[in-house]
Amino acid sequence: MTAVTDRPVREPRRWAAPPRPVWEERPTRAGLAGKGLVLTLACLAILFPLWIVVVTSLSSRKTIDETGGLVMVPEGITFIAYEELLSGGQVTRAAIVSILVTLVGTLFSMTVSVLCAYGLSRTDSLGHRWILMTLLATMFFSAGLIPTYLLVQTLGLTDTYLALILPSAVSVFNILVLRGFFMNISPELIDSARIDGAGDLRILWQIVMPLSRAVLAVITLFYAVGYWSAWFNASLYLNDQSMLPLQNVMIQLVQKQEAPVGLAQSIKTGQLSGLAVQMAVMVMALVPVAVLSPFVQKHFKKGMLTGAVKG
Repeated sequence: MTAVTDRPVREPRRWAAPPRPVWEERPTRAGLAGKGLVLTLACLAILFPLWIVVVTSLSSRKTIDETGGLVMVPEGITFIAYEELLSGGQVTRAAIVSILVTLVGTLFSMTVSVLCAYGLSRTDSLGHRWILMTLLATMFFSAGLIPTYLLVQTLGLTDTYLALILPSAVSVFNILVLRGFFMNISPELIDSARIDGAGDLRILWQIVMPLSRAVLAVITLFYAVGYWSAWFNASLYLNDQSMLPLQNVMIQLVQKQEAPVGLAQSIKTGQLSGLAVQMAVMVMALVPVAVLSPFVQKHFKKGMLTGAVKG
């Protein structure tokens, strides 16, 4: 016979789960409310100045004079400032120059950057290591402003639109981001295309670029915003006032208080407010970036992080 004992059966010991890190804990209601408040204040700090700029640009001279400057509450919206700016004067020419330089410059920069990044992503390419080291060196050392100006002058690029594109056509940082993204593409996919007889250009156009839409969209936005916002090259290499881009006209109007050609008489006679013209030019310079950024925003995380992790 077997003896029956009254001892309770011991259950297997359960180990307590380790405490989660602070950043993985569920947020409290106070934390959520605090985050919402901070984000709301940040949005207001960004949107409130933009609201003032837009409302002032749409206000009449009488409203601006009554408020003594910037307008916060719209009274009698008018588009006279935009109508005068886009009536074919200096601002219209400057806007066209900025658009053309941005389109041509972005296309040229993306072409050079994609070709260079794809070549550097193939580690068996000719001179791969030396070219990569040379590009990296330019991120830390530069010739300086005076040698760059003398080079542009020697090449005969002064007072030409090429002076707005070529000196800043390529960014080594953008090339490295593209290279890192290209290196993450499966080598087996490229090898299979080579077995089928595809060359490097065909592989780049039909395989690599379709798989890299995210990083291409982000880098394109970087180049486009850079060209659209650039003003330093124009101030150095352009002497003809009719060739200035929109950013340089805005600097003359806002900082130097110089009225655009064709609007000086209207401002002096009181038909147009100089402050409204300044705000309208700012809005014109801001609109393209504000419109394009939301369409590319979804690609930022995938494009930048994936391209920067490996390389």
